[in-house]
Amino acid sequence: MFIEKLQKDNANLIDAACRLHQEGKLLPDSYVVDLEQFRKNASFMKKAADDKGIRLFFMLKQLGRNPVLAKELVEMGYEGAVVVDYKEAQVMMRHRIPIGNVGHLVQVPQGMLRNMVDYGPEYITVFSEEKAKAVSQAAVSLGKVQKLMIRVCDDSDMMYSGQTAGIPLKDLPRFLEHTMGYQGIRVAGVTSFPCYLFREDLGDIAPTANLRTVMRAVDILEKHGIKAEIVNTPSATCTRTIGLMEGQGGNCGEPGHGLTGTTPAHAVMDLPEKSCVAYISEVSHNFDGRGYCYGGGFYRRSHVANALVGRDLRHLRCMKVMPPSLESIDYHFGLEEPCQIGETVVMAFRYQIFVTRSDVVLLEGVAEQKPVITGIYDSLGNVKQG
Repeated sequence: MFIEKLQKDNANLIDAACRLHQEGKLLPDSYVVDLEQFRKNASFMKKAADDKGIRLFFMLKQLGRNPVLAKELVEMGYEGAVVVDYKEAQVMMRHRIPIGNVGHLVQVPQGMLRNMVDYGPEYITVFSEEKAKAVSQAAVSLGKVQKLMIRVCDDSDMMYSGQTAGIPLKDLPRFLEHTMGYQGIRVAGVTSFPCYLFREDLGDIAPTANLRTVMRAVDILEKHGIKAEIVNTPSATCTRTIGLMEGQGGNCGEPGHGLTGTTPAHAVMDLPEKSCVAYISEVSHNFDGRGYCYGGGFYRRSHVANALVGRDLRHLRCMKVMPPSLESIDYHFGLEEPCQIGETVVMAFRYQIFVTRSDVVLLEGVAEQKPVITGIYDSLGNVKQG
């Protein structure tokens, strides 16, 4: 999906990955990250957001919940993380990373609520009155007041399978009337997902029906005397989306793939953020007229199509990839023709490292063609080397 963009925008990363792999320093099933380009991408978005008064909470599930990258972003001035689930929250808590929002895709379990409130996320998102009451009880027991975001929904909204949740707009007034009486919490804003997406028919990022729902929810809050200090409108957050948010709604985004130049928009548009991640494998064997390379990093929505195969940048050849069927374990990726055992395989596709068994390899010195591995981590942010 992104291999042509990677060749165009960051051939040095491909070169670095090939060299390190052929030198035996890089194992297959590794995602390599060009730290310098990552920082540039983050700075482009931070400046665009600051100029327009948009808040940004970074999301690192895509990059394996990596604590080093989280610390880099905090040092750059990002307010904190938005965590996809409570397990990602635990990673950030262990490394003392500020949490901007937790709970908007996966609720905080009851047994973790007190610890979470005690840690001090700026916002906890809830889907139900029961969860709001549980947050209230945890906050009261700690002598705190916890700000809440409400995930809202309506009949016309888009929801991904496995993510169905939210307070319907028709039920929001009753929800507010009930929860306004709870001690220890304060409703501070609303959210939904996804509010912006890349549309192939337009060739651009555009708002979804969810954004209209969020803005209607803001009006409902105001009618109940509640100012929505945060209007969180995530998905596809990058410099292009930030520009749209200023006029169409929302004051908070969640850059994830934008940090690595790999939103769907980046595949077809020339945006400030450039590709800084490559997936590296190795030819394992040949069988029945095809080559096979090591797997482990496959994501079902990756749209992987092509790979570069060879031993150095000058001699890479492009060939089609046959990913495993969706019901199968991704032990290997198929390649359209036989290859030499041990050749490097470079891919660039849409990824979600936290659901894989891959390694994350951080590289410095890519632009200067003097790549150095500064750390290797597993897919959940644990140190393996460095």
